[in-house]
Amino acid sequence: MATTDKARNSAQRAKGKVKEAAGKATGNDKLQAKGKVDQRKGSLKQAGENVKDAFKK
Repeated sequence: MATTDKARNSAQRAKGKVKEAAGKATGNDKLQAKGKVDQRKGSLKQAGENVKDAFKK
């Protein structure tokens, strides 16, 4: 299950990068901000997974 969660986190970060880039390209500040939020959420979730992995070892 951890592998699936890590993949979802990476996908969320990638989706955030796409949203941010689209926001920059179109001048849409809200979309750009949502992209940054998605990236941060994915990164925080990934950090949580890393902590769980550290305690499993």
